Amino acid sequence: MATITPVDDPADPRVTDFRDLTTADRRPDRPGGRGLVIAEGVVVVRRLLASPYPVRSLLGVPRRFDELADDLTGVDVPAYATDAETMAAVVGFHLNRGVLAVADRAAQPEISTIVRDARLVAVLEGVNDHENLGALFRNAAALGVDAVLLGPRCSDPLYRRSVRVSMGHVLRVPFAELPGPWPASLDVLRAAGLRIVALTPAADAQPLAVGTTGAGTALLLGAEGPGLTPDALDAADARMRIPMATGVDSLNVATAAAVAFHALAPAPGRGSDDLGW
Repeated sequence: MATITPVDDPADPRVTDFRDLTTADRRPDRPGGRGLVIAEGVVVVRRLLASPYPVRSLLGVPRRFDELADDLTGVDVPAYATDAETMAAVVGFHLNRGVLAVADRAAQPEISTIVRDARLVAVLEGVNDHENLGALFRNAAALGVDAVLLGPRCSDPLYRRSVRVSMGHVLRVPFAELPGPWPASLDVLRAAGLRIVALTPAADAQPLAVGTTGAGTALLLGAEGPGLTPDALDAADARMRIPMATGVDSLNVATAAAVAFHALAPAPGRGSDDLGW
């Protein structure tokens, strides 16, 4: 089991990874960034421990470590037990969830590996809101999406807020950045046998319920507000829209993605527990 060590000094160098999380959250290529994956709360920490990301250490109040006792069996990483006040002084704010874990990033899978035998892949353009991105990954995990591919101007899925909002599911859904110029990089998906479908509220798009298939689809999703760029729309094999009531012209991108995921790749056996309902 992880070695649990008491810590009562916020300046203790052993908890440096947890200090000032707004800075630690940043990618290594950003000023001040440490490039760490940060999990908050028992549920998300549990999913980080079960993921491919190499855990470095944990910090939490004793009762949270009691809840994680089974998960920490056989885990050879340091765990630092402290009180809520010391923890707040370390991380820079009060943390209601009571436990954190930090991990190094894992290598992104190859695009060819991601798309091989995929039934449904989500492809994002300009999705740069951390909470929308986290919610989208949570929906992808619940509704049977095989992978998420990141086009230009997307936020980092491993930002702390994205990981938290995803309830840790960003740690289990394979993702990678699409290389090369956009949207020509979509050709690698088409070459793998995937049909490129753009989700758009445009009135001339085909209703989502018509002509959809349960396999072989790359679903293009754009940022909330501007949506997909004209270049991305032109690169798609088809355009589809979600029929909506009169007076409503769009949905939150994560919500729209969930509707489309369910239509394109229903996942029998995955129900309300995965969504947290």
